[in-house]
Amino acid sequence: MNQINHKSNQLTIGVILALLSFIFLGFTVSNFSDKLAWDSAILLGIHSQSQPILDQLAIMTTDLGEVTGIIILSLPIWLLLAYQKKPLILAYLIVTIFSSSLVNLIVKLSFQRMRPQLWDVFYLPHSFSFPSGHAMGSMTLVMALLLITRGTIWHNICLIWGSLYLLLIAWTRLYLGVHYPTDILGGWLLAIVWTKTVYWLCLERVA
Repeated sequence: MNQINHKSNQLTIGVILALLSFIFLGFTVSNFSDKLAWDSAILLGIHSQSQPILDQLAIMTTDLGEVTGIIILSLPIWLLLAYQKKPLILAYLIVTIFSSSLVNLIVKLSFQRMRPQLWDVFYLPHSFSFPSGHAMGSMTLVMALLLITRGTIWHNICLIWGSLYLLLIAWTRLYLGVHYPTDILGGWLLAIVWTKTVYWLCLERVA
């Protein structure tokens, strides 16, 4: 029990640090974006390595970070949880994924950061840039899976798969030139905070 409480406390501290980091990052992006030269430098560095096969890979895989793509990836897990009669965990996953998308939209409207336009991109989304919806959505899914699999053999599997998935989605957004690195980081941080908050409301508080 003490070990469980210790890990829970560590997680809570991590979430608080993520929240403070997001606030600091958001303040920096809003007030000192002209000082973030490295933000554009990283994008240009990635773009300098572009080639047709990578173009196609990025275009084909980037939608896995959208809500529709996340639902498709999550559907087998939802069905498994329904079969195992775990309605609270199932509800948590569904609520977290959809609410995360709404939170992202609200926060984007709050910051209203314009998309990078450093080269002629394949497409430029109409929404604002910070924080990245794809980064937040993908981290929401991964973080939620890590929370519900704690103490099981599936945890490490989710950790490995999730890390690769997060890196893939982040790379596609940077490669396609539709987000700054700080947008990606902001999406990750906000997702960690939101996913753990909903977990506490849906599962820990009612346990």
